[in-house]
Amino acid sequence: MNDATTDYMVRRLRLRHLELLVVLSEESTLRGAATRLHLSQPAISKMLHEIETCFAAKLFERSHQGIHANALGGAASQRARVMLNELRRAADDTAALRAGARAVLRVGAPSVTATAPAAIVRLRARLPATVVQIREGQVRELIQRLLDGELDCVFGAITPELLSGDMLPRLKSEVLLEDELCVLASASNRMTRRRRLRWADLQTAPWVAPPKETLVRQAFMMAFLNEGVAPPEPVIEAMSSVTVGTVLRLDTSLLCAVRLEHAHDEVARGDVRRVRVEPTMALPSFGLFTRREETSQPAPLQEFIREIRQSADAAARSRLVRQPASPDTRKLRP
Repeated sequence: MNDATTDYMVRRLRLRHLELLVVLSEESTLRGAATRLHLSQPAISKMLHEIETCFAAKLFERSHQGIHANALGGAASQRARVMLNELRRAADDTAALRAGARAVLRVGAPSVTATAPAAIVRLRARLPATVVQIREGQVRELIQRLLDGELDCVFGAITPELLSGDMLPRLKSEVLLEDELCVLASASNRMTRRRRLRWADLQTAPWVAPPKETLVRQAFMMAFLNEGVAPPEPVIEAMSSVTVGTVLRLDTSLLCAVRLEHAHDEVARGDVRRVRVEPTMALPSFGLFTRREETSQPAPLQEFIREIRQSADAAARSRLVRQPASPDTRKLRP
């Protein structure tokens, strides 16, 4: 797009036009878009005509079923979404700067990770005036928020869904940390003192596990199937780290299937240990994601990337979480 065209669009397009692009990408009818924006349907039609005139292209296809974005409209809507999010971020950053901050960093991460918090603490030690906003969730949701301009980076699992989807080409990705399935139990559970356990040995134990759609649960089920036995049904199904840690400490008979990142965090809190089970079941590695289109990175993001690399390197070298002294105290490592 040449400079003259860009200048024309800057003069003609308003923020309301960008908002309409985003809404139309989410609504299937002009009536739905009009309701969302509190405008009349003729006003929506006029604005859409103005937008398509600016782009000199048809962006949305109309049919009896409604309206949907074509390839050009999808690209324009995505850019509009990023621009509106950047505007919201500018407002938030201005408020933070007025309150005394020097910068704001927005990080997406899973709800349980030992690596990301360690990197954030060291970042804050080096840049104490930086405000860090952590957004937790599933990696696909966080990656979408990154691409939409809501986040600066995401630390999360490199899942098969992500590898096979259409998001990866739009990302810069760096593999940082291998992961695996771990079994946790109360420190007083006799299984923490057993050696040479196999998955089949634990088939009748009472288990805590996440839902079936999660990678951890699927790896848990495969561990038993590989041994030729049926996977046990959990007596408690939970995702929350708070719930998992609480029930393990209250009911010493329970075993829990978690990822290694969660195991580090839980063991560090005390009264919980890892149960050694063979063979090892690998989980998708953890990586750091940023937007490929970003030509420059602000100082806090550069510093966070440096710190999380160091955190991941340290974890990969040692995978060490010291447990309370006992005859069977062992290191938590792959």
